[in-house]
Amino acid sequence: MANVSEVATSSQQIGRRLSEALLAPGVKRAQLQQQIAGLARQEQLDVQRAQAITPPGPLRDEHQAVIQALQYRVSGLTGLASALAATAATKDVSRAASMLAAQMQRPLASDVIWDDSFRAPSQAELKLQGITGTNDQGGPLVPDSNFLQNAELATTSAMTPVLEKLRGAATTTTGGLRGTSLVSTKVLPSGKELSTSTTNDIVISTDLAFQVTVENSGTAQVLSVPVTLRIELSKSTITKKATIDFLNPGETKVVTFRGITITDVSTPATLKVEVTPVAGESNTSNNSADYPVIFSVG
Repeated sequence: MANVSEVATSSQQIGRRLSEALLAPGVKRAQLQQQIAGLARQEQLDVQRAQAITPPGPLRDEHQAVIQALQYRVSGLTGLASALAATAATKDVSRAASMLAAQMQRPLASDVIWDDSFRAPSQAELKLQGITGTNDQGGPLVPDSNFLQNAELATTSAMTPVLEKLRGAATTTTGGLRGTSLVSTKVLPSGKELSTSTTNDIVISTDLAFQVTVENSGTAQVLSVPVTLRIELSKSTITKKATIDFLNPGETKVVTFRGITITDVSTPATLKVEVTPVAGESNTSNNSADYPVIFSVG
């Protein structure tokens, strides 16, 4: 019998595959409908696995919240597949995108139900009973499960390029320009933009962070864009990684790297930022930057 952690992981993976299917280049409408319908069937299996779990008495309501969240995900996937079929002949792309976004609101709501009606009260109940530790796989006793990796997927603006791609619009065909670029890197909390040509003096603080802005410089929607920040100090190297779920053409997004502890001060160091090139990207000269820095204690 599956446990809640296994169901949570399975459902989250289905959500990730949904994002990949929606943003995949060259996909056809019938193919996408079939993929999403298949994901709905897989998610229904997660509902059945959750229903087969016998929860502890104090967590019966929280267990019902898990089932409800999963059912919202099934409903959203089923509705999305139906909406794709219903909008096939619709000429108004904005209206059609709105119909798709309305279906995406259901899995978005499922994440709220999971967090507010299952995860938070379950954590509170376990704390009340003095239960701590990890599950059998070493993860948290109360698992998280974010179906939509980015809430923006549930918006008309995100669904519009999906429909344009399905219709073969020039902005999203395989012949479209695919590329990303590093716009800027700022140090927080000061907000000062770093320079690649002069040494940047950075005062260490407890809330030290770096804010990286990335742009989709092409004409095609891109997804799963890795961003890496590396600080090469005299005695050590600090590496932080993040992923931007998707970028529409011309759109910019900000990634913030926190939790950075600097021990080497008053010596030259290099802060490197790289935006990993997406598939089909031809110009990679604007994907990375090296910033000379010196850290000091304020």
